[in-house]
Amino acid sequence: MRTFIYLVIGIFFGILLFKSEAASWFRIYEMFQFDSFHMYGIIGSALVIGVVGIQLIKRFKIKSFYGEEINIPPKERGFKRYLIGGILFGLGWALAGACPGPIFTLLGAGFLPIVVVLISAVLGTYIYGLLKDKLPH
Repeated sequence: MRTFIYLVIGIFFGILLFKSEAASWFRIYEMFQFDSFHMYGIIGSALVIGVVGIQLIKRFKIKSFYGEEINIPPKERGFKRYLIGGILFGLGWALAGACPGPIFTLLGAGFLPIVVVLISAVLGTYIYGLLKDKLPH
């Protein structure tokens, strides 16, 4: 039953991404060219909602829909690792025209060339899994 609920939430999220044009290559291009506030508004709104949501969960010890405790581990220290990770993520986003969420949205909308991006993302994740013990974390 949980899987079905997650599927429905994912479909709703995909529709939201598509209708807000957050999955639009043109909007992403505009953002990286600093030509439009559209994507910055979406990302900024998500950031504010996320920060407020996490603080509410921590402060009021809110449980999941299934009554389970939500455990949020403390953030790890180290500016360099976040800087490098952010740069790699941003480069991949700029080259592919999509971050991980919109990959599935674009596939569902019928943009078949995104399959190349999806396969590359899965392959990159697999390679990271193989090498993560050897990488400096």
